[in-house]
Amino acid sequence: MTSDAAQAQAVPGGDIDIRIRPPRVQPDFSTIFGLIFALGLIVAAIAMGHSDANFVNGPSFLIVILGTMAATSVSYTGDELKHVPGIIGNTMLRRIRQPSVMAKQLMDIAMLSRKKGLLALSSIEPELRKDPFLARAVQLVTDGYNGEDIDRVLGQEVDAIAERHRRSASVLRRASEIAPAMGLIGTLVGLVQMLAQLDDPSSIGPAMAVALLTTFYGAIMGTVVLGPLSAKLERNSSDETMLKNLILTAMGSIARQENPRRLEMLLNSELPPEERIRYFD
Repeated sequence: MTSDAAQAQAVPGGDIDIRIRPPRVQPDFSTIFGLIFALGLIVAAIAMGHSDANFVNGPSFLIVILGTMAATSVSYTGDELKHVPGIIGNTMLRRIRQPSVMAKQLMDIAMLSRKKGLLALSSIEPELRKDPFLARAVQLVTDGYNGEDIDRVLGQEVDAIAERHRRSASVLRRASEIAPAMGLIGTLVGLVQMLAQLDDPSSIGPAMAVALLTTFYGAIMGTVVLGPLSAKLERNSSDETMLKNLILTAMGSIARQENPRRLEMLLNSELPPEERIRYFD
């Protein structure tokens, strides 16, 4: 009954080997290379153009970059904004944990509880510490909470985690909406400057540069950078929430002392088709 993620660690007095494998954290190369490739294509297209146009403009940069940061800060508190660097950093990292591996580990825990009783779960406490949420969930079971209480307590914690992730992603999502709008504002500024100085032909070029480059910067910042990063955060949050819901389902089932075969069915109902397990086959 050992999961294919388990390694040889015997549970005292039992024949089920359980080793909790924490998620591996590594750079998310799809995000990093995707950003580099997208920006590289734009730079290459500019370089290949038969023109000596200057695509670097200080006023446009100030309006779009700093303007987006300032306008986004209006929508959030200081405590939320101070986590933005960490939020962006999280999009560059990937926590690798297969749902099927987690499901098999939960089935191992359920089988141990079925054979040796709920108190036997305390024997794997050192392993459970590798996953704080799983450790708290098992602690609720060994403390004697019933299934309904566990569903309520863990459900509230999962909802709180999902809400925190949603707020984090919403910062980048909001910024991705503001950036093109700041580009439009810069375009209007440039057009006003141009129209106000039509009698001076030498001023038309710089004013038009501000008008067009702010739209250019805003489109890149919103569409190429901030929008995809917010989508990646939402995807990561969805994956983590699914894993925590698997733990919630398993601990509620164990507390109710349900048949592990029923738990396998419940877990498979929450797993994607390609990740479903066949624990008893």
